[in-house]
Amino acid sequence: MAASTATAGMAPTSSDKSFFGHPRGLSTLFFSEMWERFSYYGMRGFLILYMTAPVEMGGLGLGTATGAAIYGTYTSMVYLLSLPGGWIADRLIGQRKAVLYGGILIASGHFSLAFPANATFYLGLILIVFGTGLLKPNISVIVGQLYSQKDIRRDSGFSIFYMGINLGAFIGPLITGLLAQDEGFRGWLGSMGMNPNSSWHWAFGAAGVGMTLGLIQYVLGSRHLGEAGLKPSPASSPEAFDRLKKKSTMWFAAALVAMAVVGAALANGSITITPEEVTGGYRYVLIAVTLGFFGWLFMGNQWTKEERGRLWVITVFFVAAALFWSVFEQAGSTLNLFADRSTDNRIFGYAFPSSWFQSLNALFIVMFAPVFAWLWVKLGESQPASPVKFSFGLIGVGLGFLVLIPAAQLAASGGLVSPLWLSLTYLLHTWAELCLSPVGLSSMTKLAPARIVSLMMGVWFLGASVGNYLGGEMAGLYETMPLQNLFGVVGLFGVIAGVIMLTFSGRLTKMMHGVK
Repeated sequence: MAASTATAGMAPTSSDKSFFGHPRGLSTLFFSEMWERFSYYGMRGFLILYMTAPVEMGGLGLGTATGAAIYGTYTSMVYLLSLPGGWIADRLIGQRKAVLYGGILIASGHFSLAFPANATFYLGLILIVFGTGLLKPNISVIVGQLYSQKDIRRDSGFSIFYMGINLGAFIGPLITGLLAQDEGFRGWLGSMGMNPNSSWHWAFGAAGVGMTLGLIQYVLGSRHLGEAGLKPSPASSPEAFDRLKKKSTMWFAAALVAMAVVGAALANGSITITPEEVTGGYRYVLIAVTLGFFGWLFMGNQWTKEERGRLWVITVFFVAAALFWSVFEQAGSTLNLFADRSTDNRIFGYAFPSSWFQSLNALFIVMFAPVFAWLWVKLGESQPASPVKFSFGLIGVGLGFLVLIPAAQLAASGGLVSPLWLSLTYLLHTWAELCLSPVGLSSMTKLAPARIVSLMMGVWFLGASVGNYLGGEMAGLYETMPLQNLFGVVGLFGVIAGVIMLTFSGRLTKMMHGVK
């Protein structure tokens, strides 16, 4: 079954070089993911600013610690739902349908956020969480299926795909940040007889429009994907598949009923749940899911010796990814607050929205992703092994925070610091990300047993989930710890983890059993 699964749904691509030397289907996935990331990062770029803005300015008026906790929980759940999203695609509907349904949910979520009410705000976040859980792991799996296991273009293809992700992430905050924060746009709304404070919700709506464009592009371009991701992995028998589908449908229906009951109770006030209770309870859910999943993974006896060795490497990559994202993903929380409160947001005398800093990382990715893609292909068999690339990423992301220590000391005196400080941090974070993230995506598709490839891609995003939650917890210390101390601790955290990873990289490479 493993052999048949490994090739099922894969298009013959060895001679297909119609998209910059890569399969034509890569362009479909490139632009679909570009628009999805436009919507996600466009909204994320001002999310914590909206939550912590005063009510009289149209925000939710939450404290920084509460806003950071909600932000961390939301971004964590976005990736946590990749686990069931991968399983659903693997066993029930295939990756192609999972991406389509996920995109529809994401667009619905952003349009829900466009309505100014607490209920629609939290409903929108929930819809985006479920939609991204379906879309994120499965679109990456389809990219992997465009290439054979031994195709040397594979890492390069993922780097190009990653450039598409970041092209959307670059454009999104520029547009939504302008709509959300620009005084000129707020003034225009007032001149048109509309509430200037509704600017936040215009920005949410723009993110929804972006996801809708992505859906249209995905449907129109699907013909270039061949059979990639079209069908779920084959079950042991048609009867087994029918039983699995019926059981899953029953559980899904029960979950929807439970959500409807809880939603109705919250709406009529019969039960009340504070944001702190939600974020605190989620911590234990995340711990239970992580321990439960890896316990199930290694207690099973269905793995060969080679597969088990690779699963141990995946586990180490999971821990490394969680540590990396706990530092990196403070871009939308800690670094966003620093940009808004402590940075002189002017260039050549012209003011710009603080959320525009969120586009810097994506801009640098677009600039440097082709360089890294060329470098890996140029080095060929001589390129560093994946564990070494991971260690470079961890060290780099830590250095990005360490360079901010002098800036935090200057800000502590009450002045605004130059935007060049944050620009340097985002440049270092970009180089670190290019050493770890596209390489991690590619490694998961190569290391995972073929029969659970989407599920193991979900493990990669589970690492991002844990990291995002930890990052939110760290961001909650923004107002309770001197910034130079916070930046120093976070930076050393990444550097030390990278050195440890580098120390054991040789042993990990051997355990990969020939996977480069």
